[in-house]
Amino acid sequence: MYLIVGLGNPSKEYEKTRHNVGFDTVDELIERHNIPQSGVKHKAMFGKGMIEGQKVIVAKPLTFMNLSGEAVRAMADYYKIDPETQLIIIYDDIDLDPGQVRIRKKGSAGGHNGIKSIISHLGTQNFYRIKIGVGAKPKGWDLADHVLSRFSTGDRKLVDDAIERAAAAVSVILSEDIEAAMNIYNRKAE
Repeated sequence: MYLIVGLGNPSKEYEKTRHNVGFDTVDELIERHNIPQSGVKHKAMFGKGMIEGQKVIVAKPLTFMNLSGEAVRAMADYYKIDPETQLIIIYDDIDLDPGQVRIRKKGSAGGHNGIKSIISHLGTQNFYRIKIGVGAKPKGWDLADHVLSRFSTGDRKLVDDAIERAAAAVSVILSEDIEAAMNIYNRKAE
């Protein structure tokens, strides 16, 4: 079984913001694979289903971004998920241009508060990540204002394409392995 968690902030005011591309990707997975909503538990909204013949739980933490680790830890403990081999976290990355996708086996938080929270709660940096580029903050902007802002029309198109590629990357990870997904998807959008 795999636990696939998209990071974001709950409530309508945050929909389609840069910080919510993880939520958007979980929505894409739910739609692609007809995963039924299972309810709210462990501080997350979640669904259970199958992707590429593998049992999955897809989740959107309801704790707000900076406390994402609370929901991830609760779900990982309950479902006996090994973070190093059965957990995939999908989230925004300001160090990547809009439309870029990067897949990693492990790594630091890189300044991302949601990932900092997950590392703190799990006690490890070793979990799979799919990062979706949302672009660097403009000069003079506050970081929070930037990640909670919406995309320009052009960037939204690039990010929507990246969300589709991130969802496809999940299928490759589950049907092959993370190395295969990294080889296919770790390149610039063209």
